[in-house]
Amino acid sequence: MSSYWTIRRRDVLTGYVFILPQLAGVALFVLLPVGMAIWYSLNDWNVFTGKQTFVGAENYAALADDPQLPKVLGATALFSGGVVVLNIALGLLLAVLLNRKFRGVTFFRTLFFSPVVVSVVAWTLVWGFLLQDNGGINGLLGGMGIDGPNWLQHGDTAMISVVFTQVVRSVGVNMVLFLAALQGVPGELYEAARIDGASSRSVFGRITLPLISPTILLTVIVTVVGALQSFAQIAVLTAGGPELSTTVLVYYVFQQAFKFNDIGYGSTLALMLLSFVMVLTLLQWQLRRKWVFYEE
Repeated sequence: MSSYWTIRRRDVLTGYVFILPQLAGVALFVLLPVGMAIWYSLNDWNVFTGKQTFVGAENYAALADDPQLPKVLGATALFSGGVVVLNIALGLLLAVLLNRKFRGVTFFRTLFFSPVVVSVVAWTLVWGFLLQDNGGINGLLGGMGIDGPNWLQHGDTAMISVVFTQVVRSVGVNMVLFLAALQGVPGELYEAARIDGASSRSVFGRITLPLISPTILLTVIVTVVGALQSFAQIAVLTAGGPELSTTVLVYYVFQQAFKFNDIGYGSTLALMLLSFVMVLTLLQWQLRRKWVFYEE
C-alpha cells in the first residue's frame, strides 16, 4: 500500500485537494445555474401554478419575433460601448497624470478610487436625485444661466446619464490597474529614450503602451463583462426607460423573467447574454497575439 502512494501521486492528490473548493464553487454557482437556464429555456414555466410544459425550441424561435429585442440590443451596444471606451480612456489618462510625484497625489488617487467602495445602489440613488429636473445638476447649470434638461426622462440624455454614473463609479478600478502597470515599466527605458531625443508622444506610443498592453487587455475584458452585467444603475435610475432607450439586455432578462413571469423566455435571453460575453471574451483573448506585447 505504501508503494502505491508515491511522491508524485501524493503531490497530485494534494493539488486536487487545494483546487477542490474552487471546482465545487464553479460547479455549484456556474455550471449548475447554466444547466438550469438551458432546461428552463426549453420549457414554458408558470411560476404561479408551478406547471412546466416542454416547448423545445419555441423560446429560441421567439427571439426572431420579438419586436423589442433589436432596440434592447442597440441600447446594450450603446451603453456597453460608451462605458468601455470612456472607462479605459479615462482610467489610463488618470493613471498617467497620477503616476507623477507632486504634492497631494495620494489625495487625488484616493478621491478617484473612493466611488468604487460605495454601494452601487446608494451611489445610484444619490445620482438619481442629482439628475432630476429640479436636482442638483440642473441647479448648478441654472446658476450659470443654462436651462438643463430632465436628464432621466429623455432617451438621449437618459443613456448619457447612466453611462456617466457607471463610468464615474468604476473608473477608479482601471486607474489603479493602469497605475500599477505604469510603475512597473523600467525607468532606464525612459532615460534611454530621452537621451536619443524621443518625443513624449513617441515614448508613450513605443514604450509605455506596449509594456502595459497585458494590463490593457485585462482591463478591457473586465470592463466589457462588467458593462454587459450592469443592472442596478438601470433599474434604479431609469427602469429601462424612457421607451426602452436604456433597457439593456440584462435588465430585459429581469423584466421577462420576474416582471412578466416568463421564465422560459427570460432564460433564453440570459443564455444569449452569456453567449455574447463568451464570444467577446474569446475574441479579445485571440487578439492578444497581435496587440499584446509580453516582455521576455
